[in-house]
Amino acid sequence: MTNETWGLVREELIKRVGRNNYVTWIEPLKFSDLKQGVARFEVPTSFFGDWVSRNFSDHIRAQMNTAGAQVERVEFAVANRPAAQDAPAARPVSSAPRAKQPARSNDHDDVPGAPLDARFTFDSFVVGKPNELAHAAARRVAEGGPVSFNPLFLYGGVGLGKTHLMHAIAHELQTRQPHLRVLYLSAEQFMYRFVQALRERQIMDFKELFRSVDVLMVDDVQFIAGKDSTQEEFFHTFNALVDQNKQIVISADRAPGEIKDLEDRIKSRLQCGLVVDLHPTDYELRLGILQQKVELYRSQYRGLVLADGVLEFLAHRITTNVRVLEGALTRLFAFASLVGREITLELAQDCLADILRASDRKLTIEEIQRKVAEHYNIRLSDMIGPKRVRTIARPRQIAMYLAKQLTPRSLPEIGRRFGGRDHTTIMHGVRKIEELMATDSQLNDDLQMLRRQLQG
Repeated sequence: MTNETWGLVREELIKRVGRNNYVTWIEPLKFSDLKQGVARFEVPTSFFGDWVSRNFSDHIRAQMNTAGAQVERVEFAVANRPAAQDAPAARPVSSAPRAKQPARSNDHDDVPGAPLDARFTFDSFVVGKPNELAHAAARRVAEGGPVSFNPLFLYGGVGLGKTHLMHAIAHELQTRQPHLRVLYLSAEQFMYRFVQALRERQIMDFKELFRSVDVLMVDDVQFIAGKDSTQEEFFHTFNALVDQNKQIVISADRAPGEIKDLEDRIKSRLQCGLVVDLHPTDYELRLGILQQKVELYRSQYRGLVLADGVLEFLAHRITTNVRVLEGALTRLFAFASLVGREITLELAQDCLADILRASDRKLTIEEIQRKVAEHYNIRLSDMIGPKRVRTIARPRQIAMYLAKQLTPRSLPEIGRRFGGRDHTTIMHGVRKIEELMATDSQLNDDLQMLRRQLQG
């Protein structure tokens, strides 16, 4: 067989495997020779050879035989290294030393992930009703055994615990199974490494790194939305790891279907696993977080007196997110220590005046939509979508009414948040609910309950 024949075979392979796969995996192959029914190829890396052997060797062998060559087996080898045959290949194993300490996810020299925060463990995560499902799912993944869902997708607003849970999973996995290759990083870091690999012509090293880990954890995946090349590589990396039964954990600030400019095929993959919403904190959870924090501070600020009612006041007033809540308590303890005063309600109001003003609840249209969708058991995507069936249209009108009543947004602004609807549509929805309120007692009950939940 000649290189010319191999060229004809490659043209057929484009049709068989698709252009993206061809460019990534077939085009870099360099035909070496064909002897005694064994076709040999040079590949850029051993990982590359193993991957092609597992996924494309049958296609290559079939097309070579169709072209007239007598091929019984295909082998791939890096120059001066043993070949990878087209029998089932062993999982690529890194030659880098295994991580021995669980404190960082990048103890592997060849797995340069983001550093883990030692504070973010399961022990320090306060569980309440808004986050209990997310916590349970994260625990299941961290146990390291067979998991029925892949990926685990965690989403929610700022400061609700997504990153804390991801760090906790990584810590737990590395403690239980230090031999595992766990890679945690942000979507921004994923994109940066991908662009760097393209610029330095090290794309195969990039692929080998990300596709040979045991657990891949990507934070804030919404960052890659609209970035076509990065999405393409993320899609192929995702598929490669799932094919190898490797666990993937993803976080974002919203559900997959709500991330604008994220490719549909990626949304579909992300929705195939377990998608868990971390709800905004309730009063009980905020109070629990503060109580845990106080226990940590007692040894640091010995002798400080905390008056009754202070924690309850903070849990009631600071509802934005956990980071702001914890930061407020830290400031309060530090200030009281410096001036040598008891932590009273009056001191808290004076010391935290700016935080308390900024934390006065500002209800958003998105929160209203989410709460109404949950109450009526419909998908949020249907709430803002085009469907007009009554089981969806009525909750949508209720959400429009509450948005008009509970937020300062104008009708055109509300319309934009409901899938780009005209302001007259919003006006019609509001009037319809006002008319029904006069005769429908169940609707009135629902509205009162939703108001309490949204304004509580």
